[in-house]
Amino acid sequence: MAEQADRGVNRDLRARFDDVYGQYQQLRSGLDTLQARLAALRVTRRSPDGQVTATVGAQGQVIEVELTPAVYRDRDAPALSRKITETIRAAATAAADATRDLVAESMPAGSGSMDFLKTGDYAALLGRADAVLGKGEGTT
Repeated sequence: MAEQADRGVNRDLRARFDDVYGQYQQLRSGLDTLQARLAALRVTRRSPDGQVTATVGAQGQVIEVELTPAVYRDRDAPALSRKITETIRAAATAAADATRDLVAESMPAGSGSMDFLKTGDYAALLGRADAVLGKGEGTT
């Protein structure tokens, strides 16, 4: 009788393992796709007057800055500098939004990774990891 119960438990454990492993494989495949999509992500923004165009990658890294010949007519270096900075900042902000959207498609809702991408709060991310590992506050 005990042997049949053990087989039943083993069968249930095996089914649960197969389910969890299938979820892992699906997540891993999704992460490979996410990595490729993030590597290919490019966001371009143009200044309101069209004189400056900035393209950035998923992490906000500057890929390219283009200036039209019209920027040389004004000869106001500080204004041009501000225009370039503002255009890059707008592209980086849009890239951060696009990155969050791509990650949201691949991560479970409410995951620590998603919370971190929204808030930038390392403490919350690490606190969540500590809790998962059983090392959070209040545990010994």
